[in-house]
Amino acid sequence: MSNAEHINNWDLIDLSSVEILGEYFLKHPEYKKTIYTFAKSKSLWERRISIISTFTLIRDHQFKDSLKIATILLQDKEDLIQKAVGWMLREIGKRNLGIEEEFLRKHYQTMPRTMLRYSIEKFSEEKRKFYLLKK
Repeated sequence: MSNAEHINNWDLIDLSSVEILGEYFLKHPEYKKTIYTFAKSKSLWERRISIISTFTLIRDHQFKDSLKIATILLQDKEDLIQKAVGWMLREIGKRNLGIEEEFLRKHYQTMPRTMLRYSIEKFSEEKRKFYLLKK
């Protein structure tokens, strides 16, 4: 965490956040509050770290933190954040479609289009149209 200021591109974040931070948070949940601090940061990179690091938790079928971070980042203006949140929502859906759709039903009308598109990428054409055309 003390080196987070040196992480300054999406590729580095995507490669390191899951395997380093995510694994650490999985083993030491008492330190997960850091991802909430990062989610509210002015730094684009810290915000991306906050959502991407939850991928490890998602793989362990722990969705609560990812959904809370997604809610915090719901109106983020940065494309790289919107794509990351959509990606994590899609990953939740791969493991539990009902939980992803519950989140989408609550937020799809107000979430950025990029985030929505990434989150529904694997849905059937009919289901994608439902979310995209009801905005």
